[in-house]
Amino acid sequence: MAVLKRRTFCLAVVCAMLAPFLANAQESYPSRPVRVILGFPPGAATDVAARALAQQLSKLLGQEFVIENRPGAGGNLATGAVVKASNDGYTLLMGTVASTVHTTLSPQLNFSFAKDLAPIALVATVPNILVVHPSLGVKSVGELIKLVKSKPGEINYASSGVGTAPHLSAELFKVEAGLNMVHVPYQGSSKAITDVIAGRVPVMFSPASTALPHIKSGALVALASTRPQRTAAAPDLPTMDEEGLKGFDTGVWFGLMAPAGTPKAIIDKLADATNKAVDSKEVIKALHQQGIDTIGSTPEEFARYIASETKKWAKVIEAAGLMKTKK
Repeated sequence: MAVLKRRTFCLAVVCAMLAPFLANAQESYPSRPVRVILGFPPGAATDVAARALAQQLSKLLGQEFVIENRPGAGGNLATGAVVKASNDGYTLLMGTVASTVHTTLSPQLNFSFAKDLAPIALVATVPNILVVHPSLGVKSVGELIKLVKSKPGEINYASSGVGTAPHLSAELFKVEAGLNMVHVPYQGSSKAITDVIAGRVPVMFSPASTALPHIKSGALVALASTRPQRTAAAPDLPTMDEEGLKGFDTGVWFGLMAPAGTPKAIIDKLADATNKAVDSKEVIKALHQQGIDTIGSTPEEFARYIASETKKWAKVIEAAGLMKTKK
């Protein structure tokens, strides 16, 4: 018992001696470049938001924030990499709505999005826009519904990957309108939209940032946006709700996250810098012109938002019959 007490005392002394050094290390964070990993390729809305944020964080915190694209598995490759990283604040994740979707859609994953990652702050949100190739010959959501119902199982739709917001937006559309369409998944919105423009896949719920340039050029026909309010980047475009699908509300959001166990001092420092970044004129200008709205939040607010999104998408996945059994 005496030996145990001596060991406990020694451990307490060592911790007390190290405390100032640990506190100083957190105060001086970051002292080297920080990686921000995201699960989608360059050009995707996630990438656009991440690069604008990283540039501003580099200015605010005095170290380079480097974007690393790891597309695949609906963002799960990137999430898995960050979960395994050291919780020292030097490897971060640009989490997306896809992560909350996969909590239900992919129960076989060897990590828990809610438990293995620490929310830092929401960054931005962007509505999806229902677009079609001009050759489809439809100009409204009602016309598209009528066409798909006349050709059950014959019309394909593209998405940026299984479990992504574009995919689930389409699945919700199918459920609410009673449609039979075939899913064609891609690794990211950029690749998907390329095939829609080419007419190889005629329909897609695309992030506004990806779709708007092609809508303006006439390469794609926009039918509706997926958020309750019209998007500032396309104020004349009706919402899905206005087109008759009451309560339809989907979109893409992005938020900065760290491995679970990252010191609170680092989380708070990153949250403060992120909120300053998304309020900056530079980030607002860079994102708003592409249809991306900046948000910002505390870590606690972001955690609550993640919980609400997880519940919402679980209901959509169940209604669409996409539930998977954990092996």
